[in-house]
Amino acid sequence: MKHILIVDDSALVRRSLRTLLEDCPDWVVCGEAENGSDGIDKAQQLRPDLIVMDLVMPVLNGIEATRLLKRLLPTTPIVMFTTFADPHIEKTALAAGVHAVIDKSESATTLIGSIQQLLVSGLPPPYAA
Repeated sequence: MKHILIVDDSALVRRSLRTLLEDCPDWVVCGEAENGSDGIDKAQQLRPDLIVMDLVMPVLNGIEATRLLKRLLPTTPIVMFTTFADPHIEKTALAAGVHAVIDKSESATTLIGSIQQLLVSGLPPPYAA
């Protein structure tokens, strides 16, 4: 069973992601957080196999949260799931340690495929700036 942590300030997005992810065999959402700071605390407590992280959140944004998480849990893959996926944001996110950036306008199969690749095939090397 693979455990996934969802970090997003929207309760609707968290609920939708939980439903989507838990429809996949052998995946379970082990926790949810509504901001980057809470996400760091929950990640340290729950030790998920993967984190789905929003970009724009109160308290601590997804880029800063990722930078801190990569120091604390360097082998845990992070997928940034955001409405603000442009080339500059993607480059910044990858440099922070995110392994994939998925725009929320993409199909669910894009997000699922990216997560599956990270959980099954292993991690690609993080982007080096």
